Formats: sequence, structure tokens, C-alpha cells
Amino acid sequence: MTKTDALLCSETVFLSVTASSKKQLLEHMAERASELFDLDVGELLQNLHARERLGTTGVGKGVGIPHARVSNIEGVQGIFAQLKAPIDFEALDDQPVDLVFMLIAPEESGDAHLRALAKVARLLRNTDTREKLRACETVDQVLEIINR
Repeated sequence: MTKTDALLCSETVFLSVTASSKKQLLEHMAERASELFDLDVGELLQNLHARERLGTTGVGKGVGIPHARVSNIEGVQGIFAQLKAPIDFEALDDQPVDLVFMLIAPEESGDAHLRALAKVARLLRNTDTREKLRACETVDQVLEIINR
């Protein structure tokens, strides 16, 4: 995959994802990320779970923004999943999650990781944006909303 300034590309957007739990979803997304970015899936999962133990990344309003730093990744990368049915994500507002935007950053990314996290949080804080993402039926529709 080529690195761009866009947070997502067609290969990193997944629609109508089925998962029965937060753990299963994180495993599924980590496996896709490891294939796409040639990462060690064990390292990624370990770092994602370590971050979740610090506090949930279920930010509320049906949104999860799991994130981790790993070795051997070029730039901050994102993966988006629109779930077929909401799942418990231990969210701050106790509401189930159906929109998940995973961010993966290099261990030494510093500000770039924080800027990407802030951008995603701002984007998904918007009610209209969340509703549009829930209604998307194609990857191109998601990319148009996220990468604008």
C-alpha cells in the first residue's frame, strides 16, 4: 500500500462487519491491518489491548476509536469498520458501538499520532457525519465523508 495524507483508502474501509464482541472486532481489524501494512498481528493486538486497559476507546454516540503504536509501520494509518449490528464496547456513555475507526501509528510518531486522533475525534463527534457513515452502502461513500 502506498502512503498518502488521507486517513483511509479503499482497502482500509470495511462495511457491514459482523462481530459479537469488542475483543472479536479488535482481532478482526488487527488481522486486516497486519495483512495490509505487513505488521505483526500479535504486537498490534497486545498494544491495542494495553491501550484499552488504560481506559476505553469507546468515546460515545456509537463510536469507537481504538489506537496503538507499533514498530514497522510507515506513518499513521487508519482502518474503518461500519458494523452490521452494534456491539458492547464499554463506551463512556454505555451505548453500543457501530462505527469503529482504528488508528495505528509508528512507535516514535509523537505529534502525528495525536493530530490524527484529534482529527478522527472531531470528525466523528459530528452527528450528521455519524449518520451519513451509518447510511453508507459503498466504500466510496465512506471515503468521500472521511477524507474530505
